Amino acid sequence: MQSWSDTALPTIPGAGPPLRLYDTADRQVRPVTPGPTATMYVCGITPYDATHLGHAATYLTFDLVNRLWRDAGHEVHYVQNVTDVDDPLFERAARDGVDWRDLGTREINLFREDMSALRIVPPRDYIGAVESVDEVIEFVQKLLASGAAYTVEDAEYPDIYFRADATEQFGYESGYDRATMERLFAERGGDPDRPGKRDTIDALLWRAARPDEPSWPAPFGAGRPGWHIECAAIALNRVGPEFDIQGGGSDLIYPHHEYSAAHAEALIAGRRFARHYVHAGLIGLDGEKMSKSRGNLVLVSKLRAAGVDPAAIRLGLLAGHYRRDRMWTDTVLADATARLDLWRRATTHTSGPAAEDTVARLRQHLADDLDTPKALAAVDNWANQALNYGGHDPAAPALIATAVDGLLGVQP
Repeated sequence: MQSWSDTALPTIPGAGPPLRLYDTADRQVRPVTPGPTATMYVCGITPYDATHLGHAATYLTFDLVNRLWRDAGHEVHYVQNVTDVDDPLFERAARDGVDWRDLGTREINLFREDMSALRIVPPRDYIGAVESVDEVIEFVQKLLASGAAYTVEDAEYPDIYFRADATEQFGYESGYDRATMERLFAERGGDPDRPGKRDTIDALLWRAARPDEPSWPAPFGAGRPGWHIECAAIALNRVGPEFDIQGGGSDLIYPHHEYSAAHAEALIAGRRFARHYVHAGLIGLDGEKMSKSRGNLVLVSKLRAAGVDPAAIRLGLLAGHYRRDRMWTDTVLADATARLDLWRRATTHTSGPAAEDTVARLRQHLADDLDTPKALAAVDNWANQALNYGGHDPAAPALIATAVDGLLGVQP
């Protein structure tokens, strides 16, 4: 599948400290230690609706990671999937009277446009579930052979499930107790009441073919992939086991990321799926959770169509720490627009106060678990000094503009 257009990153003089991020599994901030090529897998969209600010906040978080790695001299192998075959896609297509493939293509194209407008550095590999079906089939065969998976003895629909107890370390990523797992499994796409399952939280690996649903032939029976195995297969086949970061929104911690890790670890004899599990907080609107069911999604494409500068959208999302659930309001957007204007006025001056310390602080704050509120404040401080008191360094405005562009993805 084709990714979106690349974003050129400027070279910034100097270097910053190593990146440290909060690891969900370890429950602490700790160093990220990639080799010459840093590796990252981030879960992508299910393309049945347009990109909303929750999506944007997640991909912006990992865009910062990508930029910091590149600033530190690493090559980056970034992989993102697209779940382009799944129940929500079929349901929306049926509701709207369109083919599910056409709906998926339309929304993927819009997602690409939104990511380009937001200056998100594209993944090297952008992989759809449909194009990875053969990989999933191979993985399911191996899990069946090892005893980590089983077929439900149902004469009509012999679905295949993963045993939640197939790995000794299951549950380490989320740290949730059994009651929480059961609740979230039911709320987030699981099927605890499916007859024939050995455990209510065993996760679907392969959904046997049903009437009026797409399916693919397989040695164990025609059907289509489950959600979690798709990401396990795509990640392992692109970046291998123990890659540097698995990322996504905090609502993916369980069940999706817990099971995708467990699927992979059952295949690679217990080795940890990713070295770091990183999750972004959720975005609400005016005090309420933002969701499709509430009908209160703020779409990136609609903001752009209304004339909102994508750089202001970035700044509005960066104003809060990535791990915090936070609200999007008119005030957030107004503050971001004012900040963008401040930075642009300051960086178009012919000179300004010395900028090297500001760039160093910008790098330092971002390396400290992506502390964007402090990073933005450091640039604000320089910009206010430049506008209120001037300065004698003719190279300073360009240096600030380059650093803000390269590290924050904002062109002032």
